[in-house]
Amino acid sequence: MTKTLKTEIDIAAPPERVWEVLSDLDAYGEWNPFIVEATGSATIGDRLTLRMQPTSGRERTLRPTVTDVRPDELLQWEGHLGVRGIMDVTHTFRLKPAPGEGTRLVQAEDFRGLLVPLVARTLERGTLPAFEAMNEALKRRAEESVSSPRG
Repeated sequence: MTKTLKTEIDIAAPPERVWEVLSDLDAYGEWNPFIVEATGSATIGDRLTLRMQPTSGRERTLRPTVTDVRPDELLQWEGHLGVRGIMDVTHTFRLKPAPGEGTRLVQAEDFRGLLVPLVARTLERGTLPAFEAMNEALKRRAEESVSSPRG
């Protein structure tokens, strides 16, 4: 079985600025309410360590691998719960130009495997709201620097 979670948000900042915030994994702890700590880099093949806090449920640490990077456009990683086929996850962030020099962020996660039917409702209740909270926080952080003067 498969399950996809998807959220979208418009950000009043150019894709380059949104990418700057999104790809700075070391700074996630400063602003991100979902991925509260991240180490690694937005480089294909890099193994990340992500400490994640869903809105309901317990904190988890995952170690996905970056599978696709297109600066200002796409960041994607894949991970597995235990052995492949139990629960495999592909997480994708897409940045699309939006009117007024803005950006539309599409955050999605595809779940595949034997455990998906057992956790599908939990994903809806805990993970999807966490995506939305992360989107809002990313929006604030990206827009903050656009509106504040630089010295």
